[in-house]
Amino acid sequence: MTQQVYTYGIVRAGHRLPRPATGIGAPPERLRLLDVGPLSAVVSGAPAGLLARRRDLLAHQRTLLTLSREGPVLPMRFGSVAPDEETLRRQLADAPDEKLRTLERLDGRVEMNLKALVVEGDLAELLRQDAHLRRLHHESRTRPGYENSVRLGQAVAESLTRRATRAATRTVQQVRGLTEASAPGPTVEGCALNLSFLLPRENESRFRDAVERAAAEHAGRTELRVSGPLPCFSFTEPRRPPAGRARPRPRRAAPAAATSEGRS
Repeated sequence: MTQQVYTYGIVRAGHRLPRPATGIGAPPERLRLLDVGPLSAVVSGAPAGLLARRRDLLAHQRTLLTLSREGPVLPMRFGSVAPDEETLRRQLADAPDEKLRTLERLDGRVEMNLKALVVEGDLAELLRQDAHLRRLHHESRTRPGYENSVRLGQAVAESLTRRATRAATRTVQQVRGLTEASAPGPTVEGCALNLSFLLPRENESRFRDAVERAAAEHAGRTELRVSGPLPCFSFTEPRRPPAGRARPRPRRAAPAAATSEGRS
C-alpha cells in the first residue's frame, strides 16, 4: 500500500532539519527532506485518522518556526497530505523559479499579526464626542420605544467601531516603517482590524514594543493585540481583495491591553 506523505513546507535544497527532527503525530513522525532540483519539501509520514488536534496544530507550527531559523520556508497549511511521493515530486517541480523567488522574499522575515478589538466604553464619553449620538440618546429618553432604542444601540456600536478603527489606523502608521508588506486577514467578530505584516526578523522586538505603547495609549477604549512571530502564510500567495467587513460587536477589554497570543 502506498504511504501518504504529510508536507510541512518547501525550502531550498540543503536546508538543515531541526533537532529533534520530529513533527506531528503521537509518537511524533520523523521529518525528512524530499529533494527535487533546487527545492526540497519537508515531509513526514501522515498519521492515520489525522484531525486538527491542538497537539498536532502546535507541532505543525512549531516545525515551521524552527525550520525558519535555518532559512526561508514556504509554509503549507495544516493537513497538507499527498497520496504518494511521486505526486508531491510533480507538485514540487511545478514553477520552481516562482517558489525560489518567494523563498528569497521571505528570507530573514517573519509574520506578525495585529488585531484591533472593539471595546465597550463609557457612554458619557461617547456622547461628548458624537453630536449624532447625543441626539439619538436624547430621543430615546424623551420618546422611549423599541425603534429609538434600536437606533441608539446601532449608533453606539458604530461609534465604538469608528473609535477602534481610528486607533488601529494610528497604530498601523506607527509600525509601518518597521515592515515591508501587509496583508488583511479574515473578518473576525468584534475586530475593527485584522492585519498581518511581513518584517525583518530583527525588527520583531521593535514592532512589539510599538504596539504595546499604542495599546497603553488606547487602553480601555480599544484592545490592541499582537501575535507572532508566525509562519509567513499571508505572504506566499497572490494578493486577494479583502472580503466585505461585517459590523463588529463591542467586546470588553482584556486585563492586558496588548498580548502575545498562543502561536496558532
